[in-house]
Amino acid sequence: MCRNIHTLHNFEPHVTDEEINAAALQYVRKVSGTTTPSQANHEAFDRAVAEIAHATQHLLDALVTTAPPKDREAEAAKRKARSAARFATV
Repeated sequence: MCRNIHTLHNFEPHVTDEEINAAALQYVRKVSGTTTPSQANHEAFDRAVAEIAHATQHLLDALVTTAPPKDREAEAAKRKARSAARFATV
């Protein structure tokens, strides 16, 4: 899975539209193999991002959990710590 796509479910405060669109964009970039589509593919690329963002919103709205919401700042600190350990220079 693309490292730039993060879990969006069960956070407080709730996920924003910008976060959903960013995840959809990363997914389409990964699947298409390009970060910037050609002019011929731009419309299809943008449509795919919009459709995936829409489906992601529906998924997040339908998911249920009994777990307490995660704290965004604490989860971001954990990601930074894992990244620092992974890419630490010796």
